[in-house]
Amino acid sequence: MLGGQMPIIVLKEGTEREKGRSAQMNNIAAAKAVAEAVKTTLGPKGMDKMLVDSLGDVTITNDGATILKELDIEHPAAKMVVEISKAQDQECGDGTTTAVIMAGELLKKAEELLEQNVHPTIITNGYRMAAEKALEILENAGFDVSPENEEVLLEIAKTAMTGKNVGASQEKLAKIAVDAVKAVAEEIDGKLRVDVDNIKVEKKYGGSVDDTELIEGVIIDKERVHPRMPELVENAKVALLEAPLEIKKTEIDAKINITDPNQIQKFLEQEEQMLREMVEKIKSVGANVVFCQKGIDDMAQHFLAKEGIYAVRRVKKSDMEKLARATGGKIVANIKDLSSDDLGTAEKVYQKKVGDEDMTFVTGCKGAKAVSILVRGGTEHVVDEVERSLHDALRVVGVALEDGKALAGGGAPEIEVALQLKDYAPSVGGREQLAIEAFAQAMEVIPRTLAENAGLDAIDMLIKLRSAHESDKKRSAGIDVYSGEIADMLEKKVVEPIRVKKQAISSATDVATMILRIDDVIAAKKSSPPAGGQGGGAGGMGGMPGMM
Repeated sequence: MLGGQMPIIVLKEGTEREKGRSAQMNNIAAAKAVAEAVKTTLGPKGMDKMLVDSLGDVTITNDGATILKELDIEHPAAKMVVEISKAQDQECGDGTTTAVIMAGELLKKAEELLEQNVHPTIITNGYRMAAEKALEILENAGFDVSPENEEVLLEIAKTAMTGKNVGASQEKLAKIAVDAVKAVAEEIDGKLRVDVDNIKVEKKYGGSVDDTELIEGVIIDKERVHPRMPELVENAKVALLEAPLEIKKTEIDAKINITDPNQIQKFLEQEEQMLREMVEKIKSVGANVVFCQKGIDDMAQHFLAKEGIYAVRRVKKSDMEKLARATGGKIVANIKDLSSDDLGTAEKVYQKKVGDEDMTFVTGCKGAKAVSILVRGGTEHVVDEVERSLHDALRVVGVALEDGKALAGGGAPEIEVALQLKDYAPSVGGREQLAIEAFAQAMEVIPRTLAENAGLDAIDMLIKLRSAHESDKKRSAGIDVYSGEIADMLEKKVVEPIRVKKQAISSATDVATMILRIDDVIAAKKSSPPAGGQGGGAGGMGGMPGMM
């Protein structure tokens, strides 16, 4: 054969390859499918999804991030869209559905431009310019928020919870969220910092959502180790130990030869003496409550109970850190180093039955920089959804305090961005102008979806909304889904932190431009499941697998 006619095989056998327009369209379709999956959950009138995993566990939620996390998505482009919701959730706690819907719509508009033979690079450049301008527009539309402005913070918390299954308890939960965030907010270098990890959310089903309470201190999901220990300790001096209250085993294998029966007795007495010394050390520094990260020997429990010291063992490391922040105590690694300076203080440490389990409450900590929320609700699913709503509320109040800025919600910022971008596009000129106009249209997907989910006429609402922003110059006009009218969102108390919108626009633009620039998808051959075992969930799906 002539050398020129030899087929050259570069890729491994079984590799799937898709090029050019079909690769782009396939990726865009996958991303749009993800957006469609969560679209109906947006807004106060959004619906919930019931997700059942492979083990049969049920999750009922309308939280975008939770839905996409539970979905078993196969398509690589669809996975990229799921990443947006994760980033949005980590950064702001809310706006996950918004970010995903925006990305889907940006790609939908890009698809129309691709069909008109506009090059993907031009579209991505235009989108980037539009996103920069959009962030500028949002910055100008925002207003200042301060920690003293409790009314606005409550409105922000309530807005984040709207549409979640918390119903009549929304008011109470919003108040809890605001109080908790204000308790843990710290000023560092003249800026407020809120670490939501210092707010411990403990779930116990039973009671009603209204029984949810904020505890200025820490709840530990453990009971005291000995029934003869006091159930309540007032003016508690708290020792936090990383070391076990047990006799240490030797590091190497060791054998003890006992030749005389008396030696057994001596050996046991020696062990008892060592444990007694540990307890005496704790007592001598003035501690009357002990939280131990490791185990506590039965004999040590007995001595502690005798001294009237309340002790809890096997406390999680994260809980130990929260206890240290709340009580002002220090975690001690070696009991010999324990001193009275290491002790934390609390007004009360007590054991209380919650549902069917005993829990330890550490309350009345002065200037506690760690607080706890005990979430209650009729069933496990309700408690889980309340916890998710609280997470969103805590995060949005936190980011509003950190950034010190908020916006009207209800589709108002998106329409404002859309209208100002349409005015900005001609000043750019060239083909990028088409991309900026497409970006502006894509922004309208949020108010349109809010209207659709509320059963309103989306086109009518958009026309009224545009007119309110253009002719009446009302920048905070949005859709009131309850009355079906256009209203001032600030009057209706629909407020969101500026970071939620900024992050949604940035991450949606990032993922849309990344997907648009892909013109070749090379998928390696699926690895076969191990012999004898059951194939994985996606087993047998040939080619480029779609979404589930």
